[in-house]
Amino acid sequence: SNPFEVKVNRQKFNILGRKTKNDVGLPGVSRSKAIKKRTQTLLKEYKEREKTNVFKDKRFGEYNTKISPEEKMIRRFTLERQQNYGKKNIYNLNEDEELTHYGQSLAEIEKLNDIIDSDSDTEERGTLSAELTAAHFGGGGGLLRKKASSGQQDEEEEKPKSRKELIEEMIAKSKQEKQERQTRRESALELTEKLDNDWKEIQTLIARKTPKSERKDKEVEKPKPDEYDMIVRELGFEMKAKPSERMKTEEELAKEEQARLQKLEADRLRRMRGIDEQANKKKPSHVSADDLADSFILDKDDRCLLSYKDGKINIEEEEEEKDKEEEEEGGKEDNENEGESEEESASEDEEDGAADSHSDLESDLESEEEAAGNKEQKKHKTSENESQNVKELDPKMEAAKSELPYTFAVPESYETFKSLLAGRTIEQQLIILERIQKCNHPSLAVGNKAKLEKLFGFLLEYIGELATLDIPELRTIDKLVLPLYDLCQMFPEAASDSIKFILRDAAHDMEGVIEVKGRATFPGLDMLIYLKITSLLFPTSDFWHPVVTPAFMYMSQLLTKCRITTLQDVIKGLFICCLFLEYVSLSRRFVPELINFLLGVIHISLPKKQAQGYTVVHPFAPVGKNSELLLVCDKKDLESWQKQNLPLSIVTRLKETSRTEMNHIRLSCLALCFDLIKKCAALYESLPSFHEIMHPVRILLTQHVPVNAHPEQMQEWYCSALKELENKVKHYTPLICEKKKPVPLKQYTPKIVKVLEFGRKQGGSKKEQERKQLIQKHKRELKGAIREIRKDNQFLARMQLSEIMERDSARKRKVKELLGSLATQEGEWKAMKRKKGKN
Repeated sequence: SNPFEVKVNRQKFNILGRKTKNDVGLPGVSRSKAIKKRTQTLLKEYKEREKTNVFKDKRFGEYNTKISPEEKMIRRFTLERQQNYGKKNIYNLNEDEELTHYGQSLAEIEKLNDIIDSDSDTEERGTLSAELTAAHFGGGGGLLRKKASSGQQDEEEEKPKSRKELIEEMIAKSKQEKQERQTRRESALELTEKLDNDWKEIQTLIARKTPKSERKDKEVEKPKPDEYDMIVRELGFEMKAKPSERMKTEEELAKEEQARLQKLEADRLRRMRGIDEQANKKKPSHVSADDLADSFILDKDDRCLLSYKDGKINIEEEEEEKDKEEEEEGGKEDNENEGESEEESASEDEEDGAADSHSDLESDLESEEEAAGNKEQKKHKTSENESQNVKELDPKMEAAKSELPYTFAVPESYETFKSLLAGRTIEQQLIILERIQKCNHPSLAVGNKAKLEKLFGFLLEYIGELATLDIPELRTIDKLVLPLYDLCQMFPEAASDSIKFILRDAAHDMEGVIEVKGRATFPGLDMLIYLKITSLLFPTSDFWHPVVTPAFMYMSQLLTKCRITTLQDVIKGLFICCLFLEYVSLSRRFVPELINFLLGVIHISLPKKQAQGYTVVHPFAPVGKNSELLLVCDKKDLESWQKQNLPLSIVTRLKETSRTEMNHIRLSCLALCFDLIKKCAALYESLPSFHEIMHPVRILLTQHVPVNAHPEQMQEWYCSALKELENKVKHYTPLICEKKKPVPLKQYTPKIVKVLEFGRKQGGSKKEQERKQLIQKHKRELKGAIREIRKDNQFLARMQLSEIMERDSARKRKVKELLGSLATQEGEWKAMKRKKGKN
């Protein structure tokens, strides 16, 4: 109706055949519809946002418009009947069931007008007595009093008693009952006393001892206690748990160990200087006969508790405690300085002399002469005792000098460290290293950590020097690994840096030799021991480790770049192979250098002929000067050979060995090679390419090794290695081309493109067109949803603003009313005040 609310959507061009839907728009009408819809939905939800009580109508078909009201009612009635079906309506009194009470039907009991009381003897039953009503209800006149008997009906009715008389009568009755109870109690006590006296007189006549036989029978008849009762009694006698001391921290333990070692060192120094322990102990002062002991003070209570053990007094524990206390006191006195002990002994001698001189005030001249003689004798005795003590202390001083010191400082250089351990047995070296660690624990001082880190490097260098001796001290090295491990656990970073430095230098030296000579040689025994120590100090199963991985790479270079020219090289190479197996025992990492080296070792044990079916890899050569390095042709040496372990120290003694021993070592190397092949087969059996990896070794063992020429023990090792290789199952199936349907040839059919109307977006194919339509629809719906959300927020903002305005207006109105009422009160008060002033 309003032309200003009508919006006309004009078009630029009129197109024939196109129907227009929205030529004229009504924004006011659509806005009012939207507001009405939001008030019914969004506003209702906004007002009930903090309410949790929701009524859910669960009636059948309430919101189903397809069902008629009659059908709804019939269906609801049937559902209610189904729910109540099968239940016994025992509380419905309208049914024919007969209800009873104590066996009597309630219908018959209800018909009776009066209940018969069997206890009452009066003719009128069911009525309350006058006394009862008077006591509880205060009388009640003549209505509740008993009627007179038939003979006394003509007499006058008695007057009712007052309340006071009734209460007095009740009090008198209660007092009478109380007195009766007292008399009954007293008579009962007299009877019991009389009965007790009579029983005592009779008991002397009855009492007699039962014979032993009857007693034994009775004891036998006693039931044995159950297992449960026995366990309960044992639990009662068990010792209860006592609270234990708390676990001490590492710092506290280090301090205690340092204090202990310092005390022992002080004792050793005192014994080495010849100071007697008895001299430091206090001498008992002389006490005269006239001393009344007035100054006696009980320093501590020496009394002890009386205790028994197995029926005897327990005295041993007390003596042990006393001995411990004396030892502690002696240890405390030993820690004192020598000067203090000498001063104390001198002062004690003076005090003793003073006590002796003033002990008797009434002494005669004869006693003075005797005292002078006694002094001379004492001096003579003391000089003799001192000479005896010196003779006794000489062996003690020598023993103290030969003992190891208990405290050590960390050496600052390798020379001092080496001089500290020089000339010592292995046990003494271990003790020295242990005491250095305990006296210089990192928790005791700030600079101890850096000192002990240096100690690790010194110990590592010392082990390398022991390995490079003419006769390497392998047992000493084995024992020194334990303190090395302890230091590595304390300082892992410093230990890893030291090992990495050694590995870096060894690899650099090997590269320099290869550049100069073109070939490298195996390192010395010290480097091999360092590689072994690396596997003991650090985890070898990690995928990458800052110390183990460089050691791994260095060992692989040794097996590939070092030429095999002597028997020593073979032994060193086999030792590295053993280290490889130790390194990869957990990770099962494949090492190709290991397999190639074992293959080459078997190859150099065969007579010269061309290798068929396998290839030999560097550092081995198929034909050459050293291609028969492990070949043994002497039958006597073959027959006399026995399996023996190959120690590392044998590397330094090969030049001094005889030809027979050399042949035995060659055979031992070959046996070790068979054993390593067996271990490799067990280690790499899970690899899919196991058979391809071990194929050259299998060909070499089956076709080229002369088994019959070797001794029986060697044949056993050979058979076990070959059996281990052949018994493994393949873990893969060979590759086969997949069977597929033949792909048809492409046909050159024309591509038909649908031409759309001008101006519309054209797509290549039907899928592309559907995709573009879906994208356009999604954009349109997204814009519409954003628009609706924006309108919802605007509507809620308007509602919130209207609520705030209503609250503000109500508040203003109330404030205005309050101010008005206060103004009227103030006006009335002032008017009254003016009237009073006028009056």
